[in-house]
Amino acid sequence: MRKIPPVGWPIVLVAALVAPNALKALLFGIRRSLRQRAIEDAERRLTLRLPDFKLARSRDVVDRLMADPAVLEAVEIHAREHGEPKAEVMRRAERYAREVVPSFSPYLYFRVGLPLAGLLSRTLYRLGSEGERVEGDATVVFVMNHRSNLDYVILAHLMRDQAALSFAAGEWARAWPIGGFVSAMGSFFVRRGSGEPLHRRVLERFVRMAVEGGLTQVIFPEGGLSRDGRPSEPKVGLLDYMLRGFDPSSDRDVLFVPVAVNYDRVLEDRTLLASLKPGARGPNDRLILSQAACFVYHNVRLAISGAWDRRPYAVVNFGVPVSARRYAFTRSLDFRAMGEEARAGEVEMLAQELMRTAGELVPVLPIPAIAHVLFSSLEEALTGSEIRARVRALTTSLESRGVLVLLPGGERKVEAGLDLLVARRMVLKEDDLYRISPREAGLLRYYAASISHLIEYDWDEGATSHGGSMKSR
Repeated sequence: MRKIPPVGWPIVLVAALVAPNALKALLFGIRRSLRQRAIEDAERRLTLRLPDFKLARSRDVVDRLMADPAVLEAVEIHAREHGEPKAEVMRRAERYAREVVPSFSPYLYFRVGLPLAGLLSRTLYRLGSEGERVEGDATVVFVMNHRSNLDYVILAHLMRDQAALSFAAGEWARAWPIGGFVSAMGSFFVRRGSGEPLHRRVLERFVRMAVEGGLTQVIFPEGGLSRDGRPSEPKVGLLDYMLRGFDPSSDRDVLFVPVAVNYDRVLEDRTLLASLKPGARGPNDRLILSQAACFVYHNVRLAISGAWDRRPYAVVNFGVPVSARRYAFTRSLDFRAMGEEARAGEVEMLAQELMRTAGELVPVLPIPAIAHVLFSSLEEALTGSEIRARVRALTTSLESRGVLVLLPGGERKVEAGLDLLVARRMVLKEDDLYRISPREAGLLRYYAASISHLIEYDWDEGATSHGGSMKSR
């Protein structure tokens, strides 16, 4: 081994001291260059520009939250009421702030996340979307029904040339290793049902800052996946946070865009139904992942065998935006000056209106249409031609009322849907007679329920004949 001459030791020492910092500076420069190039590429093609708030460092947003007067007041109240040291309560509030504030990475979102979202969406489904593009300087909030954990993935892919989306993720998304990725994609975490005032105040102030900063968001007012296929009653927490400090005369306008998605096949369908059974604790994450893997494998086999067009449909329908400013002026509302109970009532009415509209936007796809026809003739077996005729009559009636119906290929698509239902053992076939499988009746009902509110809807009165979630004000 060759010895280092004495004169070389200072050089080696200096190199050892400088190398880590030099490497750190090099990596930082590369990261900043990749980030800037991703931002520039995105801003060239996006309809809605990237707001400064979305590009702000998470540490800076956390500092803003911790200096917010409302958060400081909440810290004081909590410390006084619970007899805890103020410093300890401040640390807890800061932990909540770090939990809520996303660490958005433009490079990860545009160069990794979106391509993955597109690959996954196109592998699993034949995609469709209807509705106008949203433009302007207002803050855009997509108000969406919730059918699957893939709702956000598909929406992000379809909106790839319009906006970089942030969504309110439940606590499930905080689990390792997905938590860091979800946060880097620009989404924020919500402890649903949290009753702690300190956490609620931190979340409220972040949501309000995000609205003021022009952050494009996606919210699911139902608060969770629909377990029976029907729309659920909306929760108003996030909408209330957005509006309670809204000044219609001077603040940036907020556009609430109703969005509805429907599927020919929901990844989590069996797990969601199982969670309705007495004693069930909720959807099983391991089972959902297993079902997802089987679904991906099935679609890859379809692609290899040349039967790619047999993939189920997933369609998103966008409604007309509702301006918070116009809504407030029309109803002579100032949310800032209202008492908590009165404001909650007005926000709930707005939430009901948005979700009623989203309910009307739900697309009618082949599997839900066939499922409804079969359930409307529960006691009898139907021939293929009878099913096709009844599906045609149903969809023609709904189309005449302005409902979005996607039935490409007409009768051929109904036959393909029947084949899929038979393959999944949801429908039994004997010769040319089809009947509901008693063991899978609940699963078929789940798909029929996704459009049942459209069929029950009283289009003259603006309310469902059975009440339910499409209530008129």
